[in-house]
Amino acid sequence: MYLATTGRTDAPPRTSGAGRRVPGTVLALGAVSLVTDVSSEMVTAVLPLYLVLGLGLSPLQFGFLDGMFNGTTALVRLLGGRLADRGGRHKRVAGAGYLLSALSRLGLLLAGGATAGIAAALAADRLGKGVRTAPRDALISLSGPPETLGRSFGVHRAMDTTGALLGPLAAFAVLRATTDAYDAVFVVSFCTGLLGVLLLAVYVPAASTAVRIPVTPRPRTALRDPLFRRILCATALLGAATIGDSFLYLLLQRGLDLPIALFPLLPLGPAAGYLLLAVPMGRVADRTGRRLPFLLGHAALLGAYALLLAPLAWPTAVAVLALLGVFYAATDGVLMALAGPLLPVRGRAGGLAVLQTGQALARLLGAAGFGAAWTLWGERPALWVAGLALAGALAAAWRILPAPAREAS
Repeated sequence: MYLATTGRTDAPPRTSGAGRRVPGTVLALGAVSLVTDVSSEMVTAVLPLYLVLGLGLSPLQFGFLDGMFNGTTALVRLLGGRLADRGGRHKRVAGAGYLLSALSRLGLLLAGGATAGIAAALAADRLGKGVRTAPRDALISLSGPPETLGRSFGVHRAMDTTGALLGPLAAFAVLRATTDAYDAVFVVSFCTGLLGVLLLAVYVPAASTAVRIPVTPRPRTALRDPLFRRILCATALLGAATIGDSFLYLLLQRGLDLPIALFPLLPLGPAAGYLLLAVPMGRVADRTGRRLPFLLGHAALLGAYALLLAPLAWPTAVAVLALLGVFYAATDGVLMALAGPLLPVRGRAGGLAVLQTGQALARLLGAAGFGAAWTLWGERPALWVAGLALAGALAAAWRILPAPAREAS
């Protein structure tokens, strides 16, 4: 009865014609994300080498900076969502986040070898990413009817991942052309980031064309919605049982005795799988309901854990990377499509920010717990504990997440 006023979020009726097309706003935001990810991944690909080998920072110093600012990103999403919901300023707030990230490349260029300047530039990049995420996803969810959101988020995530794949290749090309001049990478990254801001300003409408954003009344708090609270609880449980991609890559490297020089190539496998499967998974979610693909995506991650417990060979490693790609394709955009229609129009960015922050903090907790378990007990016992925790979280999430039949009542 509750969803009679908010719109059904799972297994919606299929529409025909224009209703099944991806809205222009989604394509424009996808282009912005593609260009911005080329810019950001250019820096991400070279930053460890630049800081550790070029400037002499220790791995501990680099890890501390990266971990601290990633945690800050999760919390800043709440601020971005709240600001965007005030008067429907989704585009303006998202644009500020994209611009701040682009300017951070200049900060790295101007910082030289000063640790404080580098820290400030990294903080600006993470703040920009945190501010823009929830308003951007709110714009996507408001750009078309609820029954097409899985496909819309799938298209956006596929375009975003394309940028993530092209960024390291662009950095490699710049370094090769300039004889390892890191400054040239930062300049090209800055210019590419500005192009993303320009695309946002020109091609993304200030408000959704599908849903008019009212200025009043005061938005309803997302946490007052019982269905949203159940989604948040299930997402946090599953996130706390996720050990983090870096640990999976490290386990593969150790199990295969992979040369260190090839280690940075491991993330390309899941990224390619994500790129190929994001749109099909979105379509499946629109047709069957978003709850089941979301849970099956975590089941794929559990399968990756199980394979890592077996004797490792290259076919097993490829399967692990493929399952990780399935995990992201079936969960990232699908979760936003599941939760978005439950939230009021004026409170949608803030509600999605709460969900994203809860998931990010839970994953940080899970990664820290796995790292501690590995240190105390060794890698295999820690992986067994992680697998059992994820299996338990999956069973709990199956009970907690709203079933399609109950949502329709």
